[in-house]
Amino acid sequence: MRTDPIERVLRGLYSAALYVLLPITVYHLIWRGFRQRAYFRRWPERYGVYGRPQDEDAPRDILWVHAVSVGEVNAAAPLVNAIRRLHPQLPLLVTTITPTGSARVRALWGDAVRHVYLPYDLPGAVDRFFEHFRPRAGLILETELWPNLLFGARDNGVPTYILNARLSARSLRGYRVLAPLISRALRTLWRVGAQSQADGERFIALGARAEQVVELGNLKFDTPVPEGIGDFVAKFVAQAGTRPVWIAASTHEGEEEAVVDLHRRLRARFPDLLLLWAPRHPERFRAAVDHAHAAGWRVATRKLTRLPGPGDDVFIVDTLGELICFYACAQVAFVGGSLQAIGGHNLLEPAAVGTAAVTGPHLHNFAEIARLMQDAQAVRIAKDVDEVHAALAELLADEAARARMADAGRRLVAEGRGALARSLAMIAPVLPATRR
Repeated sequence: MRTDPIERVLRGLYSAALYVLLPITVYHLIWRGFRQRAYFRRWPERYGVYGRPQDEDAPRDILWVHAVSVGEVNAAAPLVNAIRRLHPQLPLLVTTITPTGSARVRALWGDAVRHVYLPYDLPGAVDRFFEHFRPRAGLILETELWPNLLFGARDNGVPTYILNARLSARSLRGYRVLAPLISRALRTLWRVGAQSQADGERFIALGARAEQVVELGNLKFDTPVPEGIGDFVAKFVAQAGTRPVWIAASTHEGEEEAVVDLHRRLRARFPDLLLLWAPRHPERFRAAVDHAHAAGWRVATRKLTRLPGPGDDVFIVDTLGELICFYACAQVAFVGGSLQAIGGHNLLEPAAVGTAAVTGPHLHNFAEIARLMQDAQAVRIAKDVDEVHAALAELLADEAARARMADAGRRLVAEGRGALARSLAMIAPVLPATRR
């Protein structure tokens, strides 16, 4: 295949820089491993080593889906489930980058799909990945723009899409450092299925051709509420008692002191208030327990007691994949990753189960969802911890206000559905023909 000589030069420089930085990847794995032991495992996959490659004469059967971590795996779940339902014989490979993403894949699908870590964006590792799996097509979720991966897909004849594609203004500025290379990589894609018009326009500004970009909506609107969630809430109330409950969800290291401060201040007004606390990353579970104990509260955890008792002050959700069920148990939610420049987390989950939501100001990763929810009066966006406290206190005291937010949130989620059907229609050319 003939390639643009400028592309070859740019790829060469980019790849050379990655090889120079290769020792840092080992340091990164070791450093992360001390915080989360799973990073010490399965290192060969990080470098594209999987054992014997498939027979080159074998058909290209496997469909490859890439979802970097838990949030992207959850967004991909409706799509993967629909593909499995429509094409039960189609083998699926789901790649992630984080161990928490890997754990979520296993929790959702067990051994029904194959899972490996996506290799680092090194030419040799990427080539080994495609030589080994020889996928029929690739579906990349959200914002994973790795140049060698996209060029490798093209060079290996793998039609590739970005689905649920989002690109914040901040990410656009960051990618522009590599704009000459990224723009060429984007043009290898078959389609970019953007979450919103603004996301699509930013992909075009980064170098995608206008005819490649299609606005499909956000797959997160199509995430179903788990069956039996009503029974879960009933069991929760039977054990925890009928008292006010708030949840601090997807919190990060820099937000833990704020959660403790919020709970202390809220309990001054609501003495029997229960906090459900779900840190974003497993390595912070222990820290949340320690913070709550240090504050003098009685603490229970999901792994140890399953549900909180009537005497517990704080309940740590130290498991993955159950957050939406615990959202449904709370009267009001604080959605973390938003009091510092993380970019926020999924506001649609509390909305889908009718829980009033409060969040901080840093929402660049969910800007469109935050805008839609704010316009619908389905979320309170606070500028700092004091405003978060005021909003939580007001909502805990005002059942009617919570009900209005709950109705607005559920209505918004219902109206936003449809991205799944549009995504399936767009990728139909690379899926097996369905039997009539």
